[in-house]
Amino acid sequence: MTEKKTSCLLWPFVALWDLIAWIVGLTGRLVAVILGLVLLLVGIILTVLIVTAPLGIPIGLFGILLMVRGLW
Repeated sequence: MTEKKTSCLLWPFVALWDLIAWIVGLTGRLVAVILGLVLLLVGIILTVLIVTAPLGIPIGLFGILLMVRGLW
């Protein structure tokens, strides 16, 4: 097995993508898309409430990434 070298600046993005791939592999594609949609809606609701926007934006982005990974 060959190990890919990742720049230390890109490591957080690679780690997040690997986590999403692990969730999709564990739950299946359909459940991942549904979970991503739920997280996206929760993120939107939290973002509308201005005080919780710093928490809602990352949750919404994680939901989008989970949906994208589940679809492709």
